[in-house]
Amino acid sequence: MPPVTVGGVVTIAGDFANGEPGVAAASPIASSNSPEPLATAANPTANPTANPTANPTANPTANPTVSDRDRRFMALAQAAAEEARAAGEVPVGAVLVRGDEVIAKGFNHPIGAHDPSAHAEMVALRAAAKIAQNYRLPGCELYVTLEPCLMCAGAIMHARIARVVFGARDPKTGACGSVVDAFANAQLNHHTQVTGGVLESECGAALKSFFAERRRASREARAAARAAVVVEKDPSGTP
Repeated sequence: MPPVTVGGVVTIAGDFANGEPGVAAASPIASSNSPEPLATAANPTANPTANPTANPTANPTANPTVSDRDRRFMALAQAAAEEARAAGEVPVGAVLVRGDEVIAKGFNHPIGAHDPSAHAEMVALRAAAKIAQNYRLPGCELYVTLEPCLMCAGAIMHARIARVVFGARDPKTGACGSVVDAFANAQLNHHTQVTGGVLESECGAALKSFFAERRRASREARAAARAAVVVEKDPSGTP
């Protein structure tokens, strides 16, 4: 199935329903206190710990060993984040993966879409659910350059995403341990595995540079406005 573009912001590849390579239907991931570990052809030795973020210590989702596979898909999420930057939005990108197949990607664009829910994760989940014709996406992994917020964490749980991999931590709204740990609540009926800090420095640098540039542009705009007022009051430029 050729790639499909939805709304100019999402690219979808593969076909859930027809079982193209990497996107075949899978059994739901078990929940409750003994969830079944994520296991794919690309990741046959998945961590059997259902909830690695249960211990709310510093860097609770730190993963000292980052696989080449995680780096590869996070790099694709970074490329999606650059699309957000090009559109003047905060550069956050996400890709939703099944096995070795990218099912959908999305980038942050709440300003352009006039939609407070248009976070990168939400866009990717919506696109994948549309192609799957199912709001459940068991066996899938979501790679995102910034730690998901509570809204996105809720959608991830409802979609039955098996694993979330994020890059930079968000000390203001992060819901994977930085502010709250939505995935560590044992009372919830689905437990998503979480791996944080994949390409953390690179993902964080992209966000820092964006906000630094925005602050610089704001200062220049204020300076230009003040200069315009001075010229208006005294076009000759004399004291």
